[in-house]
Amino acid sequence: MTASRPGCVVSVRGIKVFAHHGVLPGEREQGQEFVIDVALELAAPVADDLAETVDYARVASMAADLATSETFDLIETVAARIAEAVLEDGRVRKASVTVSKPGAPMPVPVENVSVTVTMEAEGR
Repeated sequence: MTASRPGCVVSVRGIKVFAHHGVLPGEREQGQEFVIDVALELAAPVADDLAETVDYARVASMAADLATSETFDLIETVAARIAEAVLEDGRVRKASVTVSKPGAPMPVPVENVSVTVTMEAEGR
C-alpha cells in the first residue's frame, strides 16, 4: 500500500476587480468592485521548487482576468469559471473560490454578499 503525498493549501485572498456582473441593469451598466478568494488543495512539494507547486501570482492574474473578461448575471457563475480554470492545472486536487460583492444592492444594510464554489478534480 502506497501512501499519498501530504497535501497543502495555497490561498490567494482579496483579489480586487471592477466588473459588471449582476442581474439588475444598473449593476451591469455601472459596474462595481468584487473581491475574490481562491484556495487550492494540492500535493505538498517534495523539493523547494516552484515547478512542484502552483504559482499564486498566476492564479491571481487568471482569476482577475476571468472575472473581468465576461459579464454574468450570477457571481456563482464567476466563481465556477475560476474554479474550472484553476483545476486545469494537473497539480490541483480541489479548488474553492469565493466571490464577494461588497456593494450588492440589498433591501437592508449588509456588509457583504458572497458565494463559494468548491470543485474537485477527478482521480487526483
